[in-house]
Amino acid sequence: ALQKENSTLKAELEANKAQAAATQKTVETLKQQVDILKASSGQMSEEDKKQFEKRINGYLKEIDRCIALLGD
Repeated sequence: ALQKENSTLKAELEANKAQAAATQKTVETLKQQVDILKASSGQMSEEDKKQFEKRINGYLKEIDRCIALLGD
């Protein structure tokens, strides 16, 4: 009985981890959409602009790294 309960709990844990990861991805996507909307409407504070530029620069570095890996 304990082994069955243990395996059930492990399955629940894995399902919860997957759900948490999906929720985190959704939150990140929504944050990006908010940033884009703020940038397009001109309602960004200086701190928001710096954060947005930092995120964009991070994406550009990652894209450049991927392109370099594809070129090898």
